[in-house]
Amino acid sequence: MTPEALAQEIGRAADGKRRFIAALAGPPGAGKSTLGAALVHALGRGARLVPMDGFHFDDRVLAARGLSHRKGAPETFDGWGFLNLMERLKAGGEVAIPIFDREMELSRAAADVVTDEDRILIVEGNYLLLDEDPWRRLRPFFDLTMFLDVPEAELERRLLGRWEARADGAVWVASNDLPNVRRVLHGSVQADRIIRF
Repeated sequence: MTPEALAQEIGRAADGKRRFIAALAGPPGAGKSTLGAALVHALGRGARLVPMDGFHFDDRVLAARGLSHRKGAPETFDGWGFLNLMERLKAGGEVAIPIFDREMELSRAAADVVTDEDRILIVEGNYLLLDEDPWRRLRPFFDLTMFLDVPEAELERRLLGRWEARADGAVWVASNDLPNVRRVLHGSVQADRIIRF
């Protein structure tokens, strides 16, 4: 299925609803951000992307908690804060959202704004369907759940490419990214739609 065809399906499901929230989950390296942006583009006016990555704890917080070596794992996100965001998005009104800046490796607060004109929200993130607290509490906010299914070997290849400029890139992927991949693959609940591209 192409992103355009998937966007048409989402548009039909959202027809007549004041706000429709679709979750796009999947492991690191699956292509969630790319697909989410393509869906928003295909849906056009009234659609907005809401990334979970803006809820990364800052590096200083991770260091203080002894979690620097696990950056990207579920416990390195403000999951309860993200849950509060979903409550506000479901209720409507103007809501500022944080965006994670990959070049700066930090979250920028209020870097985007969701308004009532944004009727269809594509929420993307690794842990949207994770069957652990607080993540499991997100499901009632989603009108549709989608999961990007990519073979683990391909995810490893992509993640090694992502970190190739880093001297310890291969070690980082093996010790951090792949455990996160497996946590998502084996610890997420079934989505409404499984997507394979």
